[in-house]
Amino acid sequence: MRIEFHPDAELELIEAAARYDQEVPGLGERFAAEVYRAINVLVEYPHLAPSLEGELRAFVLNRFPYTLIYTASPDVLTILVVGHQHRRPGYWRSRVEG
Repeated sequence: MRIEFHPDAELELIEAAARYDQEVPGLGERFAAEVYRAINVLVEYPHLAPSLEGELRAFVLNRFPYTLIYTASPDVLTILVVGHQHRRPGYWRSRVEG
């Protein structure tokens, strides 16, 4: 299965990792590793996370207050959001509506 990131989700991952590294050196790397661990689980079990609506699913990370919002087809896992759980709800909606 191929993995794709929405450009905004990729930027969220990079920015969050950089913020964590500013707080504690190496924490950003651990954050990125947790995101990719979750993605590997989702590649194996794409329907593991509960459905939000339609084809959208939300997977909550274990060690960080982030949620991955994604879609899965037989060939592609698309990460649409790497969202902090305290950010304004639904800020990402335009990514999936347009």
